[in-house]
Amino acid sequence: MLMRDFIDDSLYNPHYGYFPKQAVIFTPGAPFDFGVLKGEAEFQKELGVRYTEFEDALDNQEENETRQLWHTPTELFRPYYGEAIARYLVTNYKLSLYPYHDLLIYEMGAGNGTMMLNILDYLREMHPEVYECTRYKVIEISSSLASLQLHQLRQSAHAAGHLDKVEIINKSIFDWDTYVSSPCFFIALEVFDNFAHDAIRYDPYTDEALQGSVLIDHEGDFYEFYSRQLDPIAARYLRVRNAAVSSPYSHPLKSPRALQKLYHSLPLVMNLTAAEYIPTRLMQFFDILHRYFPGHRLVTSDFHSLPDATPGINAPVVQTRYKRRTVPVTTPLVHQGYFDILFPTDFAVMEDVYRAITGKLTRVYPHEDFMRRWAYVEDTQTKNGENPLLGWYQNASVLTTV
Repeated sequence: MLMRDFIDDSLYNPHYGYFPKQAVIFTPGAPFDFGVLKGEAEFQKELGVRYTEFEDALDNQEENETRQLWHTPTELFRPYYGEAIARYLVTNYKLSLYPYHDLLIYEMGAGNGTMMLNILDYLREMHPEVYECTRYKVIEISSSLASLQLHQLRQSAHAAGHLDKVEIINKSIFDWDTYVSSPCFFIALEVFDNFAHDAIRYDPYTDEALQGSVLIDHEGDFYEFYSRQLDPIAARYLRVRNAAVSSPYSHPLKSPRALQKLYHSLPLVMNLTAAEYIPTRLMQFFDILHRYFPGHRLVTSDFHSLPDATPGINAPVVQTRYKRRTVPVTTPLVHQGYFDILFPTDFAVMEDVYRAITGKLTRVYPHEDFMRRWAYVEDTQTKNGENPLLGWYQNASVLTTV
């Protein structure tokens, strides 16, 4: 199968995929009281204690040495992170849509449902007139997470009354087929990194692109091979990028042609360039926004760089957890369902691609700049003046539709 399909199957297959069957989202319990912590080091220590307690509780239910546990800024900084997103939403809603349209919010990949609850709690308390005309729809591919979100909605003491505001739609965004004519905000936080990519290598002598596929033999071993015949999706991405992106970006053919030929003429050097991973699924997501949500405003945050990546350009981090330790590996060709495969997002490139597909204007912020503008940063400041909400996630960016 194509590398794109292999990664998609590894992460999302409903029977053995990483997210439906292995992943557990860490919940720290009560919100952290940042004002009593000395600094980020103490926050890190307290987080470690809560991580251990959380996993001990899971082990009391069912011990699992390969449990895949991960965290999000929504959970670590609740409710403050969610309230920052809510302030952005309500401010932009009041500037252009209120009172002629409802505040319609779609959230894709809502995890435990914490962002949903934080936003709705904030609107109900601080902007009751907006809350009254708010509709919140979650698009969730995982059946288990969709059930958990509904359970959280029903059980939360603060959620009383939210039930009539929320609809949880258990399907993949890539299966979406309903036209939404109303203006809406579309939230996609930490989801781009797990969108499947295609692997491309180039012939250094002709600059021709070749597309990667994965072969699994009868013994379960993986082999990667490349074809000169690009499938229509990968070919379209390369055309769109070539037409839309004017700023320089990393590419296997950026080095001088003579040096490339010299390098690939050396013994034991493969006759193709290093792999480049192109975000074809992300392009398809932009297509769906343009086709079915023409009045949307996108609010998304994700990583623009990641440590311990596998070899290649825009290459993923591939890792698993074993006995509560994170184990990175050097290839995405891994046993399906047991490894997280997450990619960085080149926001300079994808901003231009998004604009070309949707025709909308955008703005990209560093994570810290967005939080300084929309969060009450004093809520997450420690005694020595350090602020984990601002100091952490320095490798993340936020993109919004203007």
